[in-house]
Amino acid sequence: MTPSYRITLLPGDGIGPEIMAVAVEVLKAVGRQMNLAFEFEDALIGGAALEATGSPLPAETLNICRASDAVLLAAIGGYQWDTLPRHLRPETGLLGLRAGLGLFANLRPATILPQLVEASSLKREVVEGVDIMVVRELTGGIYFGTPRGIFQTETGHQRGVNTMAYTDEEIDRIGRVAFETARKRRGQLCSVDKANVLEVSQLWRDRITALASEYPDVSLSHLYVDNAAMQLIRWPKQFDTIVTGNLFGDILSDAAAMLTGSIGMLPSASLGSTGPGLYEPVHGSAPDIAGEDKANPLAQVLSAAMMLRYGLNQPTAADRIEQAVNKVLDQGYRTGDIMANNMIPVGCQGMGEALLRALDETNS
Repeated sequence: MTPSYRITLLPGDGIGPEIMAVAVEVLKAVGRQMNLAFEFEDALIGGAALEATGSPLPAETLNICRASDAVLLAAIGGYQWDTLPRHLRPETGLLGLRAGLGLFANLRPATILPQLVEASSLKREVVEGVDIMVVRELTGGIYFGTPRGIFQTETGHQRGVNTMAYTDEEIDRIGRVAFETARKRRGQLCSVDKANVLEVSQLWRDRITALASEYPDVSLSHLYVDNAAMQLIRWPKQFDTIVTGNLFGDILSDAAAMLTGSIGMLPSASLGSTGPGLYEPVHGSAPDIAGEDKANPLAQVLSAAMMLRYGLNQPTAADRIEQAVNKVLDQGYRTGDIMANNMIPVGCQGMGEALLRALDETNS
């Protein structure tokens, strides 16, 4: 019997529709090869949803996502929406989607592919062989804490307030995901906090430390976030798995992404205890190149591979996609963000066509 999966597609804004189109064609090709059936349904989010419905996350979109087996997101946002009130901005739609699906664990790999070592702005000896997984808590911390807002003080001044808050339950939940992830990798977990000045970080450190006794095969260390940021650039090969809160994880995972030479290469997975996961590239919507066939679709394609691996339990299909990505890079195909001397320049569509050829060659 052919396994069948319902996939919600959220193309979003900017380059989103272009890179999503490539990922869908790749999934269709792998589906034919592996006898997997995909039922795709498009839904609106971000600026596209705002323009069509007045909301960056329509109720219909959330309902469609909840009814699916997995959600594949491309990108959201654009300059034209940056000055809107907070509740109308595209990013609010993404935060609402994460909360609405209960997606508390964000997995962001930063792996240096050997073909792209020279694309990194750091020296070869610093980045070659880097393989990091950042486990970021996604539904708590300062992005969701209350009170929040801009308030008028009694003296007539404005005061901006955001609250960083975590419960022991939230910390334990993401901690267990991180320990399990490290256990499947090289058995090293670094917890990042700011426990020297923040009480919420002290609770974070206490709870992560307490969990360590349940995972004797995992080596646990701790770093303050400022030192972790420095070490990530100084000697990234010291890291295996990093676990941290929402704000610190947002910043550190983007920094780790740039070790690879382009944020356009990195996927991510957002997972909950139950229900569908959300799979998306780390990069943004790049409105400056939208519609120009310049976007790099590889992070979107690799996000589809993560969806197959983590969400649909189809690791062999995920392997095929990852092998195809490696093959086109071996063959010298490059979009502008990862271009190097003596490589073959292609656009978004051209990279997609190269991937489909690589898949056919692998299957023959």
